[in-house]
Amino acid sequence: MSTPQFLTSALLPVPHGFATRAGGVSEGPYASLNLGFSVGDERPRVEENHRLLARAAGARLGALCRVSQVHGDVVLEARGEADEVLRPTLGEADALWTEGEGSWVAVGTADCVPVLIVDPRGRRVAAVHSGWKGTDLEISARAVEALEARGSRPEDLLAAVGPCIQACCYEVSAELGDRFRARFGPDVVRAGEKPHLDLPLAVKSSLVKAGLKSGQVDVLQACTACDRERFFSHRRDAGRTGRHLNFVLHRF
Repeated sequence: MSTPQFLTSALLPVPHGFATRAGGVSEGPYASLNLGFSVGDERPRVEENHRLLARAAGARLGALCRVSQVHGDVVLEARGEADEVLRPTLGEADALWTEGEGSWVAVGTADCVPVLIVDPRGRRVAAVHSGWKGTDLEISARAVEALEARGSRPEDLLAAVGPCIQACCYEVSAELGDRFRARFGPDVVRAGEKPHLDLPLAVKSSLVKAGLKSGQVDVLQACTACDRERFFSHRRDAGRTGRHLNFVLHRF
């Protein structure tokens, strides 16, 4: 067993990570750092993976805040506890934020787009889960609005768009392609025999429209479907796979 491995963005000034599948104790299709409780893995292994993640992140396990993701546009405020007990999810939502010192917020993915947002001036952080439905609902913009309602200024925000299924592997219906082209512009759909959707570009478009500066949105290029060694992929593995956690700590 190795230490959990994360991808990070040089843009974010606080501890954070987009977890890969390396560094856990799960086996089979969930090998090895599966952080999803509802995918068929053994619960004790998933719990141990969370402990390993917290240790690698330098954070308290009880301070980890998660939600039950439903592909919607609800954003919740979170605050963790300073102990080592993993808390239940907060409720049904697809984004959460905190201004609680030492708390960390996270979303699970296995192809969907994870977005981490940091307000270095207002000292707030947020995590967003954005599949195609959430992207269509502009969940990232809703997270920006939630931070703005507490005093954050969109132009101060920094965002990292993490590993997800990229346009190379994300074939969609003509109808969905047309829908996204109309909402986010022609560049989010790659033409060909069948349309391929560039979800990260659509998410960045949503963030910029919400007031973030384009240069303050870092889009990581890793494709979860292409890279079997590093990532779980729901589409590639026909649903029998693990989940990553993508997290950001409130530690300024």
